[in-house]
Amino acid sequence: MRLLLMSDTHLPKRAKALPVPMLDALPGADVVVHAGDWVDTDTLDLLESRSRRLIGVYGNNDGPELRARLPETAYADLGGLRLGVVHETGPAQGREARCAARFPDLDVLVFGHSHIPWDTTAPGGLRLLNPGSPTDRRRQPYCTYLTAVAEAGRLTDVVLHRLPPR
Repeated sequence: MRLLLMSDTHLPKRAKALPVPMLDALPGADVVVHAGDWVDTDTLDLLESRSRRLIGVYGNNDGPELRARLPETAYADLGGLRLGVVHETGPAQGREARCAARFPDLDVLVFGHSHIPWDTTAPGGLRLLNPGSPTDRRRQPYCTYLTAVAEAGRLTDVVLHRLPPR
């Protein structure tokens, strides 16, 4: 099962549209994950219409319309892989232990908020992934998103994709 992970799109404030290379990758994904801070409902509508399966949550910058359509935390079983999605996880220091305690039944937690790509594993095996942002790089050299494969209860082939400058 091929996954495409993104967060913090902040449309239309940080960009006018999602990047074409990432949009071109959507048809190849079995599951698209968005870890919050959509800002507009048009982005949600677009991803719902172009994704086979969309798993998304709202973030701190998402208003009432998005909060009415999305949960704060989402959970999915992807072929035996127990996935969770949340926008905020708190400060980087202590993140692994904090998330492992909060989400003891997950294999992978996808989060956003910082716009900083993150890939670590907590003691006990919880994998924490932040795809960065495809539209607002903040202090990072590139805008980014992630792809991965979920198969037989495992996550493999995790790739951070750097997007060309706009």
